[in-house]
Amino acid sequence: MSTSIDDLLSFAEEPVGEPGDERPARLRPVLRTLAVTAAIVVVLLVGLRAVGLQVSLWIIVAGVLAVLAVRRVTAALSPPPPPRAGARAPAGEEPGTWNWAARDALRAAINGWERPLDWCAGNRERFAERVLPRLGELADERLRQKHGITRESDPARARTLLGEPLWTFLGTPSRRPPSPRDLAVIVAELEKL
Repeated sequence: MSTSIDDLLSFAEEPVGEPGDERPARLRPVLRTLAVTAAIVVVLLVGLRAVGLQVSLWIIVAGVLAVLAVRRVTAALSPPPPPRAGARAPAGEEPGTWNWAARDALRAAINGWERPLDWCAGNRERFAERVLPRLGELADERLRQKHGITRESDPARARTLLGEPLWTFLGTPSRRPPSPRDLAVIVAELEKL
């Protein structure tokens, strides 16, 4: 599979879709946070009442939510874990000249595609939820950069530029995730834009 350096080094944020499309996906983390908050608040209330302290329920809830928010932010900003000490060093033609364990932008960009593709292998719903929107964003970005349009702003011209197979692929999720060969064809079509 051949990809351009622009595709490997580009960064795209998570897709912003229709509000109804990802309601269950958005609702799950909120419900989990509320459940964790409720459980911690109950434990704290019981513990405080057991020792004879009276604290307002709203203060406890606000404190728990603040701690959970700080925990989430620090987890998102923490550096990646260091490589394992016992990990096998990859063998290459020039041993010792390249630090394969080092984090670089190219590896991060490749992993940004490799992990979701691997995670979605054989699962149509995951592919349609995670990878297909990224491919659509990539197509829209290429159309915007090269032709000044997006699929939404000028659907007729975008359909002509993308071609019928790519337009259909991006517009209607298939029954199964595409094979690596199909993805190579899709990427080749995107690079032609």
